[in-house]
Amino acid sequence: MSSGPDTQLFRDVFNASPIGIAVENLEGQPLFVNPAFCAMLGFNEEELRNKHCADFSPPGDAEKDWALFQQLRAGSIDHYQLEKRYFRRDGSLVWGRLSISLLTSGPSPLVLAMVEDISEKKAAEETRFKHAAIVESSEDAIISEDLDGLITSWNAGAERIFEYAEAEVVGQAITMLIPPERRDEENRILHRLRSGGRLEHYETKRVTKTGKNVDISLTICPIKDASGSVVGFTKIAHDITQRKQAEEAVKESEARFRLVADTAPVLIWMSGTNKLRNYFNKPWHDFTGRPIEQELRNGWAEGVHADDWRRCLNTYTESFDRRENLRMEYRLRRYDGAYRWVLDMGVPRFNPDRSFAGYIGIAIDVTERKIAEEGLRELNRALEEQTILLQSREELLNIFVQNVPAGVAMLDRDMRYLQVSDRWCADYAIERSQILGRSHYEVFPDIPPRWKEMHQRGLAGETLRAEEDGWDRQGGTTWVRWEIRPWKTATGNVGGILIFAEDITRRKQMEEAFSAVSRKLIESQEQERTRIARELHDDINQQLALLAVELDRWGQDVPSGASAEFHTHIRHAVERITSISKDVQSLSHRLHSSKLEYLGLARAAKSFCNEVSEQGNVEIVFNSAGSLVGLPYDVSLCVFRVLQEALQNAVKHSRVRSFQVELRGTANSVEMTVMDHGVGFEQQDPSNHHGLGLISMRERSLLVNGELSIKSSIGGGTVIRLFVPLAYVQHGQRLVA
Repeated sequence: MSSGPDTQLFRDVFNASPIGIAVENLEGQPLFVNPAFCAMLGFNEEELRNKHCADFSPPGDAEKDWALFQQLRAGSIDHYQLEKRYFRRDGSLVWGRLSISLLTSGPSPLVLAMVEDISEKKAAEETRFKHAAIVESSEDAIISEDLDGLITSWNAGAERIFEYAEAEVVGQAITMLIPPERRDEENRILHRLRSGGRLEHYETKRVTKTGKNVDISLTICPIKDASGSVVGFTKIAHDITQRKQAEEAVKESEARFRLVADTAPVLIWMSGTNKLRNYFNKPWHDFTGRPIEQELRNGWAEGVHADDWRRCLNTYTESFDRRENLRMEYRLRRYDGAYRWVLDMGVPRFNPDRSFAGYIGIAIDVTERKIAEEGLRELNRALEEQTILLQSREELLNIFVQNVPAGVAMLDRDMRYLQVSDRWCADYAIERSQILGRSHYEVFPDIPPRWKEMHQRGLAGETLRAEEDGWDRQGGTTWVRWEIRPWKTATGNVGGILIFAEDITRRKQMEEAFSAVSRKLIESQEQERTRIARELHDDINQQLALLAVELDRWGQDVPSGASAEFHTHIRHAVERITSISKDVQSLSHRLHSSKLEYLGLARAAKSFCNEVSEQGNVEIVFNSAGSLVGLPYDVSLCVFRVLQEALQNAVKHSRVRSFQVELRGTANSVEMTVMDHGVGFEQQDPSNHHGLGLISMRERSLLVNGELSIKSSIGGGTVIRLFVPLAYVQHGQRLVA
């Protein structure tokens, strides 16, 4: 450059300018750069002069700049402006607004490039875009208002909840959403917020355009200007109507459970994770005659007979530690001081997150059955006693049968009554004199054909037993526990059969009542899962949205000298919040699948397999066949929950990446199989990590009369099959040869 006053003035302006300036030739090579440009990029003047203008930016930005530069060289334009990124010495990027002008006053044309650092502006724009995206995509109502209570912004979530379009409410008073009886509430809230405070998860009611009241959870935070003064408020209103309804449903369910438990013909108890019992129903207290405070914790054990206490405690403790179903018989002191035999059966309980919650059990009075069993044992001992004279055998049988405290009948080979016990007569309301010598089939013409077949097998020398068997009679189904054994004459030939029969109808009714209670517990569990799912999907996401809004505002209010790294951290934080929000949404879908309710079992199961496949990076081959439409919801829910448990266990524990799921339906049943070829496990090992899940699957299967089979061995993989009949079996027999 030539010397002179003008030249010196140009140099002074050039060096003092706060905007980066570079003078380049028409080849794009910098000739001069000012200190501001060097400071902006972190290079010294010599380093920048040795670069080409295309080297300053990433390829995409450099291509746009060079294309315009070529037009400048060709004379088609004499200036242009462009926003692009520049490399700094540390490898980071800075945004700049580039203004290029062609200088033609000198002996050879030059290019004047001025670069203004607009990183903060771009970061603020990006933050605003993300903020706007969060606000518009939120299912919650996000509303802004000024200090006078006038609405200044209104998102799509607000339109969905309150039914007003944005144009209808902006500029209107926020009180239009508040029921008249709650207007004072808004004044109190605003008074608190004007001092800089905030309100979180305040539950209240608001009114929609159509006049409908909705329950909402309200979070409000102040909007501040650069000086820190409050200029307005942001409100996030989350519709909790469904949650409130679910809470009421849970309360009603708990009340129904207690009503069912207190009217059930069985003794019901519950315990927590510490083995201590924390609930007994009214029939339990009626039986023991002791107040509730004496029964709670380990107080109930004081009523157990001293000879049974240690065995009872060991069974209870071992089953509890293994999370297994427990079954024990012991003598329990009744209110009148008499000891009665009770059959106590308990099953483990689980929370919606599958964590162990304790046990629930029922106890029924089986004193009469125990007496009958003891009588039968005495009979067997008498029959096996070799010192008894053969000629007195039949006489002994007659005497024993008549006096045994159980339902026993002695019949000859023609099925005519030779003798019956007093209990037999009482059970069937007949006199001994009316049936002796008569045919069994004449006395009971409604005997099932299968029983007649059992009688013939007994007459052929076979001993048979059934733990439970249904007998359809005119007054309804009678449930019987029976045993048939042949008796022999003095010559050693089969002279007839002995029939032992115990009416267990009341016990079956008790078991059905217990099953009903279990079903109520499952229903309550599902309601709780639904509530938690909604909390995760709505309340937690609300908090995440609010956090994102606060981060955005923070990013906008930072000092002008904040580094690009700070903005990068803010951006990464928002991205992380978005990722967490997706994870929360996925978890809420696993807890409560709306697809099962609206799309059916097959599509919900396939969707779940796809989700597990994507999230776990595994291969799941899903096949469905047959009729799976119109299934009862309790059946669909059982199959879906078992699929969730089985597949998640397989992915977590099998150590393989490929799985098979098959779902088949017929007019009469649904069958599901989950299979892997992984490490397997030892089914008999109570400490294996699948224990809680397997128990949960079995309990759910029983509630729909399903059969769950599990085949697994170390190194041999695992196959879980669930079979559910669509027509529940009303009664049947369990025969023991």
